Formats: sequence, C-alpha cells, structure tokens
Amino acid sequence: QVQLVESGGGLVQPGGSLRLSCAASGMLFSVYLMGWYRQAPGKQRELVATVTGGGSTNYADSVKGHFTISRDNAKNTVYLQTNNLKFEDTAVYYCYATNARQNYWGRGTQVTVSS
Repeated sequence: QVQLVESGGGLVQPGGSLRLSCAASGMLFSVYLMGWYRQAPGKQRELVATVTGGGSTNYADSVKGHFTISRDNAKNTVYLQTNNLKFEDTAVYYCYATNARQNYWGRGTQVTVSS
C-alpha cells in the first residue's frame, strides 16, 4: 500500500522559509516522478515542482528562484525548500507520485504566510 506523508508546514512571516518533506512507503521510490502541488483557498490545485528519479527538476514560473525540490532515494523522501515566502504562497501543499500508470497523493500540509 503506497503512502505519502507530508510534514514541515506551518505559519511563517513574509520572507521566511520552510522545508517541506514527503516520506513515501510501499513503492519503489526511485522509479517514480515525485512532485509538489498546492491549493489555495478558492483556487484550483496547481503544480509547484517535480523531480525525476534521476534528479531532473521542473518548476512553476511563480516559484522559480525561491523554491527548490530535491529527493533522497535512499530515504524515500522528497523535499521542497521554500524561501522568501510571500502571502500568495499560502496554500495546502500536496505530495504527488506517479509512474505513468498510477498516481498517488498525500493528505497535504498547510503553509500559511502571514504577518
């Protein structure tokens, strides 16, 4: 049974940083494309960033330069380092995994940027 468990969200002031983690289990982690999505109140879920098993990354234009996705295949974990957070980064952040045949989602972790 595949499980994705996010952690690391919280309340942060504008300009602050958070490191989100997603621990995966029940899957051959290294072959999965991993990603982070987010959903703000009243908005559709949107892609934030993805990373392949080999470490190639892709980012939404809105987070380029201040978010970094990475993975540790030995720990079955994917990370999202969020820097210089802005009010508009407030959302529930979801971990995502796909091997092109099956898709899996975590339950999400809340990130709130507020002064």
